[in-house]
Amino acid sequence: MSEKKTILTGIRPTGNLHLGHLFGAVENWIKLQEEYTTYIEIADVQALTDNFNNPDKVRKNVRELTLDLLACGIDENKATIFIQSMVPEIAELTIYYSNLVTISRLQRNPTIKTEIAQKKELFGNDGESVTYGFLGYPVSQAADITALSGALVPVGEDQLPLIEQTHEIVRKFNTIYGETLVEPKALLSEIKRLKGLDGNEKMGKSLGNAIFLVDDEETVRKKVMGAITDKNKIRKDDPADPEVCMVYYYHKLVSKDSLETICEECKKGKRGCIDCKKELAKNMNIFLGKIQERRRYYEERPEKIDEILKQGTVQARLKAKETMKNVRKAMKIDYFD
Repeated sequence: MSEKKTILTGIRPTGNLHLGHLFGAVENWIKLQEEYTTYIEIADVQALTDNFNNPDKVRKNVRELTLDLLACGIDENKATIFIQSMVPEIAELTIYYSNLVTISRLQRNPTIKTEIAQKKELFGNDGESVTYGFLGYPVSQAADITALSGALVPVGEDQLPLIEQTHEIVRKFNTIYGETLVEPKALLSEIKRLKGLDGNEKMGKSLGNAIFLVDDEETVRKKVMGAITDKNKIRKDDPADPEVCMVYYYHKLVSKDSLETICEECKKGKRGCIDCKKELAKNMNIFLGKIQERRRYYEERPEKIDEILKQGTVQARLKAKETMKNVRKAMKIDYFD
């Protein structure tokens, strides 16, 4: 029987998960944990690149994120959840990799270029707010993946440039020091990025267009009632195009049993937008209620969360130590081994 391939994926603890995270990534991880040796990294070091002056927020969100992942269906017996900062071998590997990448190459990385542009827009300067740690994010990510010998990395299309950066680092390392590291392959998610309630191509906290997994029933209702519908539908009995309506877009996620009826009634003008939104809010709360029920189970058992994170980090570090032993040997810095 062949050994399972290893998957490494990570997520920054910058806040609670929303539906975009669930349908765009976590649902896929839940499937993958059945087939692969799965490591899920809580990337607190990378979260500090944007939140270095607010460590309390990052620390709190490590637990919040873990609760969300478990509530969604990540199984601690099938997937290893670990904290990035508690695996110092990753930081060591990041330092070694930093010698293999030029600053100009990092600045050309499409993902980094996009995020730097967003920072310029937010802060209104020429990029002086960009730190060394932020610019070096792709190097840190390469260390995450290779420290755990990740053969496959589940990503969205926007993350492909970061994986390509990892490929370059691995190839250069292996060329200089000999075949030592596993070159990972990107595993594209089946579901693309989820749109926001306002129709924006991106769902996010800063955009105010996201439904979070921890949102209570009234919060969900208010958000759904503000969702964008077909602008050409003026009166209740006007026919509409469900494909341009964000309410129908979300019905496709949580109202699958009645989707055909919803679509037909919308097109024939037999369904008012307010009633349609109320139905969506009801179904969305039923959907989220199941996740929140599982979340409460873990919330009531904080010692279980501690144990899951502690044991997962121990396992991840054992794997990283194996990698670093090979890396130090290849680099001729295993002085006392």
